[in-house]
Amino acid sequence: MAAAKTTKATETFVDNKRKDDIRMANITAAQTVADAVRTSLGPKGMDKMISTSSGEVIITNDGATILNKMEVLQPAAKFLVELSKSQDIVAGDGTTTVVVIAGALLKASLSLLSSGIHPTVVSDALHKASIKAVEVLSAMAVPVELSDRDSLVKSASTSLNSKVVSQYSTLLAPLAVDAVLTVVDPEKPDLVDLKDIKIVKKLGGTVDDTEMIRGLVFDKKVSHAAGGPTRVENAKIGVIQFQISPPKTDIEQSIVVSDYSQMDRILKEERNYILGMIKKIKTTGCNVLLIQKSILRDAVTDLSLHYLAKAKILVIKDVERDEIEFITKTLNCLPISNIEHFRAEKLGYADLVEEVPLGDGGKIVKLTGIKDMGRTTSVLVRGSNQLVIDEAERSLHDALCVVRCLVNKKFLIAGGGAPEIELSRQLGAWAKVLQGMEGYCVRAFAEALEVIPYTLAENAGLNPIAIVTELRNRHAQGEINAGINVRKGQITNILEENVVQPLLVSTSAITLATECVRMILKIDDIVTVR
Repeated sequence: MAAAKTTKATETFVDNKRKDDIRMANITAAQTVADAVRTSLGPKGMDKMISTSSGEVIITNDGATILNKMEVLQPAAKFLVELSKSQDIVAGDGTTTVVVIAGALLKASLSLLSSGIHPTVVSDALHKASIKAVEVLSAMAVPVELSDRDSLVKSASTSLNSKVVSQYSTLLAPLAVDAVLTVVDPEKPDLVDLKDIKIVKKLGGTVDDTEMIRGLVFDKKVSHAAGGPTRVENAKIGVIQFQISPPKTDIEQSIVVSDYSQMDRILKEERNYILGMIKKIKTTGCNVLLIQKSILRDAVTDLSLHYLAKAKILVIKDVERDEIEFITKTLNCLPISNIEHFRAEKLGYADLVEEVPLGDGGKIVKLTGIKDMGRTTSVLVRGSNQLVIDEAERSLHDALCVVRCLVNKKFLIAGGGAPEIELSRQLGAWAKVLQGMEGYCVRAFAEALEVIPYTLAENAGLNPIAIVTELRNRHAQGEINAGINVRKGQITNILEENVVQPLLVSTSAITLATECVRMILKIDDIVTVR
């Protein structure tokens, strides 16, 4: 009888060890990823050098780029990579912040789990805390108008200050603001499509030579084959998607020509065919041709270039197929896919099309003074080497995203760790009101948010403990906007120092990080399917 009893008792015992182990493994893996990018947070953050398998080298401190290039194998750690991607899509900036916050929340959850609180309780408490956090942030925010260009520039330069090209923030920030404001449609002010801002990278010069151009830029030369024009005023521009070259058969076949008179006839026909096309183009008054790259046969031959040059038509060839949409939108014209449809009403008009030599032997083509120009703009990014140019482009993209956030949600919030400390303080106070386990969990999360100011101070080489304690003290006295001034190495009112960021960056960072952490907490087993 006694033996039967003991077996009954052991049957009800379920082994939970493995589930805890898997949760531990997931959290540890995700934390490791978070720690990898933690050092690159803030204006004094370090940069990472990424060497890819193909031998390409990237220098950056943009969280999304670092994580994107990292070969993460552990499934839970992949969440964090996706997390920074989604922050990049939603807000464009704060990609490092969101991963660091997620790492800190995981660390807090780990200590809660080890004290025996059920994961679901932790997860629900986290959800409540995140909703409360967004309310607190919204209450702190300062509204901003799009006409207030200074505020927009301030927030863009805050975003740029933590980048490799921070010394050029005075140039790039206003440029980003102007670029976004030129493409904002007054009818639909909430929608800004960053595809309407084309970034053209050209090696040479320094980042100082970066400029915004109202019009189109091609980093190509005009085709000089037969001494055609390189500068055209009052240009009529045709964007063509067909080839100006003798027709070829669709299938591979060879034509055998037996005597010379037939050879001459073939060449004559080719000439007449091309001349006929060019006459049609010339009669519409078109004097600039943008020719799309062609795969099947040559888009232009030497012969056709010679005739085009004679007709005084400027030719830009090898235009990429995916640029066609942008070009036609900018020029307010239609792409022409067949010579029969070549008519004057499909052309675009510009005051000037010219080839501009850059100081270092490179050349670009500028189209300026476009009539009825679409809401697009081009930015020409220069740099002394490819790494700098790529990083400048990534930083510019972040700055553009920040301005886009402000256009979508017209609120600013202080930077420099101020909102995180304020959140930590208010959530801590709120935790005291809550009953039971929830209050305990919320308090742990409130403390976890201090990781941002802590890391900022640590990266700037200040004493993190002293700084964070002093910050808490200032916020407890009601200075909501007190934050870490990394340049002076002390605590100041960060709004007066012009360190601001869009509200959307902070709120989306908190919500996305909590979502990700809750997902990791809920997983108790990994099943591999071969």
